[in-house]
Amino acid sequence: MLNVVIIGYVWPEPNSSAAGQNMQSIITRCVASDFNVSFLTAAAESEHKTDLTTLGVDTYAVALNCSSFNTLIENLKPDVVIFDRYMTEEQFSWRVKESCPNALRILNTEDLHSLRQARHSAVKLDGDAKKADLNSELAQREIAAILRSDLTLVISMAEMVLLTEYYRVPNTQLHYQPLVVGQTPSRSIPFETRAHFVHIGNFRHAPNWDAVLQLKQSIWPAIKKALPGAELHIYGAYPPKKATQLHNDKQGFLVKGWAEDVVSLMENARVLIAPLRFGAGIKGKLLDAMRCATPSITTWVGAEGIIPTNTDEDAERLSQHNLWPGAICSTNTTESSVIDDYVNKAVTLYTNQDMWEAASTQARKMLITFSENQPDISLVDKMVKITSDIEAHRKTLFMQSLLWHQTLSASKYMSQWIEAKNK
Repeated sequence: MLNVVIIGYVWPEPNSSAAGQNMQSIITRCVASDFNVSFLTAAAESEHKTDLTTLGVDTYAVALNCSSFNTLIENLKPDVVIFDRYMTEEQFSWRVKESCPNALRILNTEDLHSLRQARHSAVKLDGDAKKADLNSELAQREIAAILRSDLTLVISMAEMVLLTEYYRVPNTQLHYQPLVVGQTPSRSIPFETRAHFVHIGNFRHAPNWDAVLQLKQSIWPAIKKALPGAELHIYGAYPPKKATQLHNDKQGFLVKGWAEDVVSLMENARVLIAPLRFGAGIKGKLLDAMRCATPSITTWVGAEGIIPTNTDEDAERLSQHNLWPGAICSTNTTESSVIDDYVNKAVTLYTNQDMWEAASTQARKMLITFSENQPDISLVDKMVKITSDIEAHRKTLFMQSLLWHQTLSASKYMSQWIEAKNK
């Protein structure tokens, strides 16, 4: 039985985001393996956080830049410590290394934050996420966190390829941890019973907010003109006032906020639309659409990690061969031809029952393929294997020892300075 400590960047919210779903799945897998699990976080309690105590997980509040963390982690005696996102690794890993040097240190990326940010910057510059700077300062920080860790969990196969082929991270230091797909509804609501378009995504997540703005400003008005009776229902956790102010009954642009039951709203919608211009990782909303047999319209960014595609050209090829369960459009929504493409594909999916049913069937097929693509060894089995001889694992990781020798001093001494100043 392993003692597992998870240091969360935020409280898990499985009904708010794919990241929340992913964290909860890691916790439940550890609990199901009879591991002792403790969850530590410096984050304030959130409105939609899951009740970890019902899962048998002990929870602790921790302070940033405070040696009280060292005392706590020593008392917990972890065999494994999982850092939720690279920022948490930067803040706490040196303390874990000093207090529990033999604990297996695992970084859970959720998605590559540096990739998402670089794509966001590229889109703001000229609208093309493919021109992202992969050598940014943030990339250096995140890759350094990966190399310092004994193991890093990667949610997307596309990011596995990027890490191994571009950043040259050793395969032995990475573990493919795909997003767990929720239960598929036993029934599939037919075309004629469904109505309207749906979009869903946590409003605090920049790619989702950008997608809402693209819909409001250009894509939805054009679709609404072609389909006067259709509505677009916008869901997502934590809608700010600037989002709720976009609600307009006349335009059929309905901002509904928090979704109590994602399956219910998804299986009753006729089409999911997610014009994501940037982002990283796996988009849970698209997997949710697939398990509800709901066709979707998205971009190569949205499809990334679910099906091999990382350019508009790839996306067009997939669309032409009906490999995506719906349609894939360009990320460049500043061009009128792209808006026309969204309209044409939206109208076809919404009104052509044969096309819709073919896409709906393809959704279930793609979901099965995605679900079957699992790692050769499970995370819990790998944790047990590595902890049985942690030194043997670390001896193969030269860059890890080099980075620990040369880096993190600034973070360590800054943290100690802040602590001393606070006293």
